[in-house]
Amino acid sequence: MIELHYWPTPNGHKISIFLEETGLDYQIIPINIGTGAQFKPEFLKIAPNNRMPAIIDFDPVDGGEPLSIFESGAILIYLAEKTGQFFPENWRDRKTVLASSRRSPTTDPIGQRGMNCGQGLSETIRLILILDISSQG
Repeated sequence: MIELHYWPTPNGHKISIFLEETGLDYQIIPINIGTGAQFKPEFLKIAPNNRMPAIIDFDPVDGGEPLSIFESGAILIYLAEKTGQFFPENWRDRKTVLASSRRSPTTDPIGQRGMNCGQGLSETIRLILILDISSQG
């Protein structure tokens, strides 16, 4: 079971869509960034950078204690490796996936224009399609 600490932001959408596509069991824990919930001590234990999204994997790959991961790119890579989906084994193909996982509609200029037009979710879907095409080799 994965807890997705989430608010409906473009980066949050990346993770929720990925979880749906892979069929992993997850529960959304809303973190209302409008009220500053990301600054509460209980959230900072999960994501010390106070940013969305973050996850806790209660069944981590190594079988150990629950694992918290923050930053959407790191979460996507972890989940892709955990599920064996959307992450090619070939190192040359992985470079495309790794580059795509670092691109954010909220930080790059093209994405900012999309966000201003309400297209952040479209950008997220586009990135997931890139991951899928790249993983097919």
